[in-house]
Amino acid sequence: MEKKGKVLMKKYEMGRLLGQGNFAKVYYARNIVTGQSVAIKVIDKEKVLKIGMIDQTKREISTMSLVKHPNILELYEVMASKTKIYLVMEYAKGGELFKKVFKRRLREGVARKYFQQLICAVDFCHSRGVYHRDLKLENLLLDEHGALKVSDFGLSALAESKHQDGLLHTSCGTPGYVAPEVINRKGYDGAKADVWSCGVVLYVLLAGCLPFNDSNLMAMYKKISTADYKVPHWFPPEVTKLLSRIFNPNPKERISIARIMATPWYRKGFNPKPFERKPETEPAPRNINAVFGSEAIYNAFEAKNLTNLNAFDLISLSSGLDLSGLFAENNKKKKEIQFTSLHTASAITSKLEDIAKRLKLKVKRKDGGLLKMEGSNTGRKGALAIDAEIFEFTPSFHLVEIRKSSGDTLEFRNKLQQDVKPALKDIVWAWQGTQPQSS
Repeated sequence: MEKKGKVLMKKYEMGRLLGQGNFAKVYYARNIVTGQSVAIKVIDKEKVLKIGMIDQTKREISTMSLVKHPNILELYEVMASKTKIYLVMEYAKGGELFKKVFKRRLREGVARKYFQQLICAVDFCHSRGVYHRDLKLENLLLDEHGALKVSDFGLSALAESKHQDGLLHTSCGTPGYVAPEVINRKGYDGAKADVWSCGVVLYVLLAGCLPFNDSNLMAMYKKISTADYKVPHWFPPEVTKLLSRIFNPNPKERISIARIMATPWYRKGFNPKPFERKPETEPAPRNINAVFGSEAIYNAFEAKNLTNLNAFDLISLSSGLDLSGLFAENNKKKKEIQFTSLHTASAITSKLEDIAKRLKLKVKRKDGGLLKMEGSNTGRKGALAIDAEIFEFTPSFHLVEIRKSSGDTLEFRNKLQQDVKPALKDIVWAWQGTQPQSS
């Protein structure tokens, strides 16, 4: 538990608990230098590892780094300690929009204002190749001025997540808000699925209840699949028509965000505030790793000494960041492979020694975190020898490089793919760079 008044990383004074989930807690905090109010999401690293939420956490970090918009909760900074991950985010003083609607349904003008801001935010996400996949009132926050902020990108998907058919296939989201094609598990367009969820939000804002609701989950899904909902008598005709175009069970015929934004009802009183896009918010390439290329990396390192970098100064730049440029000796063309790990150096060493024992390789520990693993059988180019070197950034974040120091490259590659990589699966955060090629 983070104690009230505790100063985190010599920068943030921790305050009251704002909310909590299964493996994370969100606290109010204050930047002691600038006085700025922030929200800090504290993620328990052990729980994340135990329940297999690493990918979700990495996705949330990567996605929030991509979407900087006035109606999207901003991620300011990511830090890590030995046991915790800290996401420093914009503080939404107004809380959840859900609490506002819970008291009573909203007037048409107020509902339209929030819907306009939601659509603008979602449209921007889609332009960056990001699909939220869990849009609901509980994930829509309000700042001190009443502006809407989309939050919680833990279930989001990136354009590169699409399968060969150009569709997403992971069924996720909140039952009452999810699109029928997501339930049917046949693949879906992330943008069209988000549009459906936006329609549910609009309905709830005006009606005070969900359009598709039933205590029996299967009955609810049947209503969603057939778009079986009732329109309250107080709904304006323009909204009724718009919802009928949003709640089309056939995603190919469902209205697009561009067409929603062109409807007279949506455009009424629409006066979006211009915002200045930061340099990194240029159109996103299909491969998210390209966003965090060498230029972005060196810009991030420019004001910092390598020894002062914490784990997530690196990880927040990319979920698959190639760190090889940080080490001069890696500029030579070697047969090597790298991975990052959140485990301790001793745990990594122990795992490598176990693997070497299974492969009948002799292990010698050298200074500076170097392990030499040598075989006795002579191959095509002599006995295989493998070096594993561990670079420490923090006590719980390491880069490990495994390289062939002698022997046959093909034998080395086969052992990596068939024996070493599968055995390392439970301690690897992310594989780095490219795979070794045979010669």
